[in-house]
Amino acid sequence: MRIYVYDVAEFERDIFKAIQKETTDEIALTNKHLTLETLEEARGFDGVSVLGYSNVSRKVLVKMKEYGIRHLSTRTIGYDHFDMTAVRELDIHAYHAYYNPNNVADFTVMMMLIMLRKAKISICRALVNDFSLDGMMGKEMRSLTVGVIGTGKIGSTVIRNLSGFGCKILANDSYRNPSIEGLAEYVELDRLYKESDIITLHTPLTDENYHMINDESIYKMKKGVILINTARGQLIDTESLIKALEEEQVGGAGIDTLEEETGVMHVHVGTRIVDNRALLYLKQFPNVLYTQHYAFYTQEAIESMVRCGITSIQSGIRGEVTPCEIN
Repeated sequence: MRIYVYDVAEFERDIFKAIQKETTDEIALTNKHLTLETLEEARGFDGVSVLGYSNVSRKVLVKMKEYGIRHLSTRTIGYDHFDMTAVRELDIHAYHAYYNPNNVADFTVMMMLIMLRKAKISICRALVNDFSLDGMMGKEMRSLTVGVIGTGKIGSTVIRNLSGFGCKILANDSYRNPSIEGLAEYVELDRLYKESDIITLHTPLTDENYHMINDESIYKMKKGVILINTARGQLIDTESLIKALEEEQVGGAGIDTLEEETGVMHVHVGTRIVDNRALLYLKQFPNVLYTQHYAFYTQEAIESMVRCGITSIQSGIRGEVTPCEIN
């Protein structure tokens, strides 16, 4: 079988080289994004794999089917860059990646602690030999209530991590996860908003929860709430967040993913002009920790995602059931 791999990042190349040595299947690599034009290079292949940089639109999917390419994988957990309606209509097999949830869950708790202890301010002061304590008083996790929205693999691991701190944990999800029974209390969103000192997002992006954190929901929250987002940027309306930070309704935010990150994330912008004003303005707040969408970025996770991107297509072509197939 033949698999064409788009969006190949430098941090993936060594893993792909190892996979190429392990299999007799043809695996072609390019750092180009998947588009109607670059799809021409995959003519005659059985499957294609991408990262989140490629927007797999209906037009691309129609052309894939025309070329006989019936298998598509993303080397990411999220797949909102796929037109899933078209995927289903065209009967294309689509797969997403899996990795152990500890990387993002650990990163999430780290962000909470950095925000609670105002570590960003401390680090910036120390760089200019300012060792004063003014405005540095923090809070202890054990005294707080943490609201976790989304209790799948990552959200439930966050809850297990937090259980050791002695804080109260509220949870919200359409489906109750039996693995966290006794660790968190499932509540309606409005109660979670009202009672939580920290709110962390771990839900997939859907049409229904797009901009779920907006003017209305933010002003249901405790004044001074800390928001954490290591899930999907589009869950938060950035302008609403900025307004709430300015008015001190939100006391701080740990943001690893932002709706406006397209085009600058995972690249060295250097001397280029960045015209994304919302992104630049948000990251200058002293109580905002803004990171480059890398909560997932561990050696273990990258290995898992790259291998999922290839093995899921191989299994699908052979007609085998794969847990990575998107239902």
